[in-house]
Amino acid sequence: MALPHPELSTPHAKIVLARSSLARGMLEFQLRNRDHLAPWGVAHSDSYYTEAYWITSFRQAVRDWDEGRAVRLLLLDPEHASRVIGTISYSNIVRGVFQACHLGYSIDAKHEGKGQMRQALKTTNDFMFQRLKLHRIQANYQPHNDRSARLLSRLGFTIEGKASRYLFLDGEWRDHVLTSLINPDFKPEYILG
Repeated sequence: MALPHPELSTPHAKIVLARSSLARGMLEFQLRNRDHLAPWGVAHSDSYYTEAYWITSFRQAVRDWDEGRAVRLLLLDPEHASRVIGTISYSNIVRGVFQACHLGYSIDAKHEGKGQMRQALKTTNDFMFQRLKLHRIQANYQPHNDRSARLLSRLGFTIEGKASRYLFLDGEWRDHVLTSLINPDFKPEYILG
């Protein structure tokens, strides 16, 4: 049986599981931030910028949550409940002897540099460690992405190395810095059940 959908909050955002009723808000977020997010993401087809795309994507997000594969969260403006101001995704959740996932995130250009993503990630990382009992969260960033480097460092992520030609972004293979955050309270019985 799946856990209840997460509903978290910080002083500047309500954090909820992505769901189809928020597809319009996500589309508006993507359209507002198309140029802002372009250097860090993959090239998208025109269908990505439709409400139908996000309805389908968010239905999959709920299935992924229910099956324990991923946690795709939206940061909502606390004063405008359907206005998406950021995203946080914990994907590729692997259990067994690994107990880890990958982290990705984005924030609205108007909210960047205000500490809001740091607050949100602190809250959601704690959720992943305490409620989902993961051992490790991995996050990777392009070497010239100084904002992500500082953010992850402030959150306690440590650099583990560099991967050459790691992801195909913005039309070419990009190097990435590999980081991780380890759950200091992880217990072996989490693996044993």
